[in-house]
Amino acid sequence: MEKTITIEHYKTPLGELILGSYDEKLCLCDWRFRKMRAAIDNRLKSIINAEFTEGYSPVLEETKHQLSQYFKQERTEFDLPLLLAGSDFQKSVWEALLRIPYGKTETYLGLSKILNNEQAIRAVAAANGANAISIVVPCHRIIGSNGKLVGYAGGLPVKKKLLELENKDQGSQLSLFGD
Repeated sequence: MEKTITIEHYKTPLGELILGSYDEKLCLCDWRFRKMRAAIDNRLKSIINAEFTEGYSPVLEETKHQLSQYFKQERTEFDLPLLLAGSDFQKSVWEALLRIPYGKTETYLGLSKILNNEQAIRAVAAANGANAISIVVPCHRIIGSNGKLVGYAGGLPVKKKLLELENKDQGSQLSLFGD
C-alpha cells in the first residue's frame, strides 16, 4: 500500500493554507499560492516517500482549531505533533524558530548566533524560506538586521499582519519596520 500525506485546504483571514499530516503528525501548513510551492511539496513527498491525498485527519482538524484560536488571539502557542521534513541543518533552524516567543522577533543573524554558527546566515535564511509549517513554526518572526520585513512565503503584507496580530497588546514594535 502506498504511503500518503493527508492534505486539506484551509482558508484563514490572511489567505489559504495547505495542511498536511503523515503518521498523525503535522508535516505541512503552508501558503497555497507561494512561489516555492512545487519545491516544498516535492521535498516533502521525497523525504516521506509518500503522495498527497485529500482527506480527513484528526491532526488536521486540531491544526485548524488551533489556527482559528491563533487568528482570534486566543492562542499564543501551538500544541501539535510535528514532522519536520528536511536536512538536519534545516531541522535545527526550524527547531530554533519554535523557541522564538509569540510577539517577539529575531534577525537572521540572531538566529545564526542561536545556532552557534554566525557564518551560516545565508544558509539559515534559506532554511527559514524552506519552512513547510508556516505560522506554527514561526518563520514570520524573522526580520532583517535593519529591522525591515524581508522575505515571507505568504508575502510581506501577510507577514506584517501576522506580526501585528501578535503585537496587538504589546504596543507596536512594527513602527520600526516601516512599509
